[in-house]
Amino acid sequence: MSKTTYKRSDRVADQIRMEVADILMRKIKDPRVRSVTVTDVELTADLRIAYIFVTTMEKEQAERDVFAGLSKASGFVRAELGRRLALRYLPEIVFKQDETGPRGDRVMKLLDELQPHETADETSGPAELIIPPMRTK
Repeated sequence: MSKTTYKRSDRVADQIRMEVADILMRKIKDPRVRSVTVTDVELTADLRIAYIFVTTMEKEQAERDVFAGLSKASGFVRAELGRRLALRYLPEIVFKQDETGPRGDRVMKLLDELQPHETADETSGPAELIIPPMRTK
Protein backbone atom coordinates (compact mmCIF):
# COMPACT_ATOMS: atom_id res chain seq x y z
CA MET A 1 0.00 0.00 0.00
CA SER A 2 1.55 3.24 -1.05
CA LYS A 3 0.81 6.46 0.75
CA THR A 4 -0.35 9.41 -1.26
CA THR A 5 2.19 12.16 -0.95
CA TYR A 6 1.23 15.79 -0.93
CA LYS A 7 3.59 18.70 -0.93
CA ARG A 8 3.40 20.77 2.20
CA SER A 9 2.80 23.91 0.16
CA ASP A 10 -0.33 22.28 -1.33
CA ARG A 11 -1.71 21.43 2.10
CA VAL A 12 -0.98 24.91 3.45
CA ALA A 13 -2.47 26.53 0.33
CA ASP A 14 -5.67 24.54 0.75
CA GLN A 15 -5.94 25.58 4.40
CA ILE A 16 -5.27 29.23 3.48
CA ARG A 17 -7.98 29.06 0.79
CA MET A 18 -10.58 27.86 3.32
CA GLU A 19 -9.57 30.39 5.97
CA VAL A 20 -9.41 33.38 3.59
CA ALA A 21 -12.85 32.50 2.20
CA ASP A 22 -14.20 32.46 5.76
CA ILE A 23 -12.46 35.73 6.65
CA LEU A 24 -13.80 37.49 3.55
CA MET A 25 -17.30 36.21 4.20
CA ARG A 26 -17.53 36.86 7.94
CA LYS A 27 -14.93 39.42 9.05
CA ILE A 28 -14.41 42.00 6.30
CA LYS A 29 -16.65 45.02 6.80
CA ASP A 30 -15.57 46.90 3.64
CA PRO A 31 -18.67 47.29 1.41
CA ARG A 32 -16.46 47.14 -1.70
CA VAL A 33 -15.55 43.53 -0.93
CA ARG A 34 -18.78 41.78 -1.80
CA SER A 35 -19.69 38.79 -3.90
CA VAL A 36 -16.11 37.52 -3.86
CA THR A 37 -15.25 33.84 -4.28
CA VAL A 38 -11.82 32.45 -3.45
CA THR A 39 -11.08 29.92 -6.20
CA ASP A 40 -7.46 28.96 -5.63
CA VAL A 41 -4.32 29.72 -3.66
CA GLU A 42 -0.81 29.23 -5.00
CA LEU A 43 2.12 29.33 -2.61
CA THR A 44 5.74 29.74 -3.48
CA ALA A 45 7.91 26.75 -2.57
CA ASP A 46 9.34 28.56 0.46
CA LEU A 47 5.80 29.49 1.68
CA ARG A 48 6.65 33.22 1.71
CA ILE A 49 4.10 34.53 -0.84
CA ALA A 50 0.48 33.40 -1.25
CA TYR A 51 -1.25 34.30 -4.51
CA ILE A 52 -4.97 34.20 -3.77
CA PHE A 53 -7.13 33.93 -6.88
CA VAL A 54 -10.62 35.37 -6.55
CA THR A 55 -13.60 35.88 -8.81
CA THR A 56 -16.35 38.43 -8.48
CA MET A 57 -19.72 38.94 -10.12
CA GLU A 58 -19.07 42.66 -10.56
CA LYS A 59 -18.20 44.30 -13.89
CA GLU A 60 -15.53 46.86 -14.87
CA GLN A 61 -15.41 49.78 -12.38
CA ALA A 62 -17.13 47.84 -9.59
CA GLU A 63 -14.62 45.01 -10.13
CA ARG A 64 -11.72 47.46 -9.80
CA ASP A 65 -13.30 48.71 -6.57
CA VAL A 66 -13.50 45.15 -5.25
CA PHE A 67 -9.81 44.57 -5.91
CA ALA A 68 -8.94 47.94 -4.36
CA GLY A 69 -10.86 46.84 -1.26
CA LEU A 70 -9.08 43.49 -1.24
CA SER A 71 -5.71 45.19 -1.56
CA LYS A 72 -6.57 47.47 1.34
CA ALA A 73 -7.77 44.51 3.45
CA SER A 74 -4.74 42.28 2.74
CA GLY A 75 -3.01 43.32 5.99
CA PHE A 76 -6.09 42.48 8.03
CA VAL A 77 -6.49 39.15 6.21
CA ARG A 78 -2.85 38.31 6.89
CA ALA A 79 -3.18 39.19 10.58
CA GLU A 80 -6.32 37.08 10.88
CA LEU A 81 -4.55 34.18 9.17
CA GLY A 82 -1.76 34.54 11.73
CA ARG A 83 -4.30 33.98 14.50
CA ARG A 84 -5.82 30.96 12.78
CA LEU A 85 -2.79 29.10 11.39
CA ALA A 86 0.26 27.81 13.20
CA LEU A 87 3.00 28.71 10.74
CA ARG A 88 6.50 29.91 11.48
CA TYR A 89 6.39 32.42 8.64
CA LEU A 90 3.10 33.84 7.53
CA PRO A 91 3.07 34.39 3.76
CA GLU A 92 2.55 37.78 2.16
CA ILE A 93 -0.94 37.98 0.65
CA VAL A 94 -1.38 38.96 -3.00
CA PHE A 95 -4.91 38.96 -4.44
CA LYS A 96 -5.21 38.19 -8.15
CA GLN A 97 -8.16 37.97 -10.48
CA ASP A 98 -8.97 34.42 -11.54
CA GLU A 99 -9.27 34.32 -15.32
CA THR A 100 -10.27 30.65 -15.60
CA GLY A 101 -14.02 31.23 -15.22
CA PRO A 102 -14.48 33.60 -18.18
CA ARG A 103 -11.98 31.57 -20.20
CA GLY A 104 -13.96 28.38 -19.52
CA ASP A 105 -17.20 30.12 -20.49
CA ARG A 106 -15.61 31.21 -23.75
CA VAL A 107 -14.43 27.66 -24.51
CA MET A 108 -17.91 26.25 -23.79
CA LYS A 109 -19.46 28.87 -26.08
CA LEU A 110 -17.03 27.94 -28.87
CA LEU A 111 -17.79 24.23 -28.40
CA ASP A 112 -21.53 24.94 -28.57
CA GLU A 113 -20.98 26.81 -31.84
CA LEU A 114 -19.15 23.81 -33.31
CA GLN A 115 -22.13 21.48 -32.85
CA PRO A 116 -24.45 21.37 -35.87
CA HIS A 117 -27.56 23.47 -35.44
CA GLU A 118 -30.81 21.51 -35.38
CA THR A 119 -33.25 22.38 -38.13
CA ALA A 120 -36.96 22.92 -37.69
CA ASP A 121 -37.55 19.74 -39.75
CA GLU A 122 -37.01 16.89 -37.29
CA THR A 123 -37.92 14.12 -39.78
CA SER A 124 -34.31 13.13 -40.40
CA GLY A 125 -34.01 11.46 -36.96
CA PRO A 126 -30.94 11.39 -34.75
CA ALA A 127 -27.53 11.98 -36.29
CA GLU A 128 -25.34 8.92 -36.63
CA LEU A 129 -21.86 8.84 -35.25
CA ILE A 130 -19.38 7.23 -37.61
CA ILE A 131 -16.35 5.73 -35.90
CA PRO A 132 -13.50 4.64 -38.16
CA PRO A 133 -12.19 1.10 -37.57
CA MET A 134 -9.09 0.76 -35.41
CA ARG A 135 -5.87 -0.32 -37.03
CA THR A 136 -4.21 -3.48 -35.79
CA LYS A 137 -0.54 -4.22 -36.02
